[in-house]
Amino acid sequence: MSALYLAQDPTLADFGKDPWWLVLGKIVFAFAFGLLATLLGVWFERRVVGRMAVRPGPNQVGPFGLLQTLADGLKMAFKEDILPKAADKVVYFFAPVISVVCAVTALSVIPFGPMVSIFGHWTPLQVTDVSVAVLVLLACSSLAVYGIVLGGWASGSTYPLLGGLRSSAQMISYEVAMGLSIVAVFMTAGTMSTSGIVAAQGDATRLTVFGTEIPAPGWYAILLLPSFIIFFIATVGETNRAPFDLPEAESELVAGFMTEYSSLKFALFMLSEYVAMVTMSAVTTTLFLGGWRAPAPITTIWAGANSGWWPMLWFFAKVVMLVFVFVWLRGTLPRLRYDQFMRFGWKVLLPINLVWILVLAGLRSIEDWQSRDRLLATAVGAGVLLLVTLLWPSRKQAPKPSVQEQVNSRPHGSFPLPPMDLQVPPSPRTKRVVAEREPANVAAGSDSREV
Repeated sequence: MSALYLAQDPTLADFGKDPWWLVLGKIVFAFAFGLLATLLGVWFERRVVGRMAVRPGPNQVGPFGLLQTLADGLKMAFKEDILPKAADKVVYFFAPVISVVCAVTALSVIPFGPMVSIFGHWTPLQVTDVSVAVLVLLACSSLAVYGIVLGGWASGSTYPLLGGLRSSAQMISYEVAMGLSIVAVFMTAGTMSTSGIVAAQGDATRLTVFGTEIPAPGWYAILLLPSFIIFFIATVGETNRAPFDLPEAESELVAGFMTEYSSLKFALFMLSEYVAMVTMSAVTTTLFLGGWRAPAPITTIWAGANSGWWPMLWFFAKVVMLVFVFVWLRGTLPRLRYDQFMRFGWKVLLPINLVWILVLAGLRSIEDWQSRDRLLATAVGAGVLLLVTLLWPSRKQAPKPSVQEQVNSRPHGSFPLPPMDLQVPPSPRTKRVVAEREPANVAAGSDSREV
């Protein structure tokens, strides 16, 4: 009986009953998880990118170079803090703090595990949960951009301002795609609570095909594959990670929004980026990868895989896997141009997301129909979608005028053009001298000479 209770999914009724010291302990644990994950994440990224670039990476300070990030943090903390003369001092100081606080706050509604016993108190491994917890996550990710925008504006410099404006435009375009991809999760799970979404992915989905029930995976990463792909791409854009790190493009903006920052404030901006990467990996795990639940092969072999403290291991393993994908993208893909990046968000991700939600809503609305009627409606909808795709008018490009047509269309009095065939005729003032040579097969004689 206790084993069943340990494996029980928490509900909204299980929150708000913990003593103050247990709530404080959960808050400290969430903050320590974000901080420790950042320290290890920087080391992990440098080691993985070094491996991809066929070089060792950090391996001197501490075992396997694990203390290198801590040494870098201490070095930045003790560096001279330079304040630009034209900076707004108050906003300049609070901008990195806003980014860090928003990134860490999102961890408060992430479920790390099921109901467990902590010093005799039955409590969920989660700081808190509300009926609209996913909206809290979206709010935290949206507010984090204020730190970047205010930091770029308060620096009183051109390049940081351009980086902040880029970040705000980037957030607007990709926040829409991210929010729409979560709509599919709401529709399938029937709740916005993070613990409820994890519980909804616990049981296998039953698909009825020709009267036969077929078990399908419970993870929304498989059932809602388009939403999962769009959501993860949007998280990469939200966290300003390569290849979408346009707000801090060093080839164009020196260092972007944090060009004028130094010492501990610069370290806070770095901390917020890596905390946001870990937080979004945890959110992706919660919404699409079953949260703290073990994968299917493990649960089949071991019945107690989702009981006690073991689920935290599966949760951390999934988060590390997604962080590896973040690092993999940085070491593999080049940075996009800004116009390509914005076009991809508005003209590719957004239309695909809208069509997918429309299709999913249609499938949900015919769930109660008879199997024959449902199959017929699905076939008709697929046929209509295929016809629309095939008959959609394509935008034909206007024929490119020839070089002679472009020359003829030039206004009178324009600058003279060089030859269009790139062949420069010889100058009439230059005398052409033709060297004559004797044939090489002349018979040798007394008066012959070498040719």
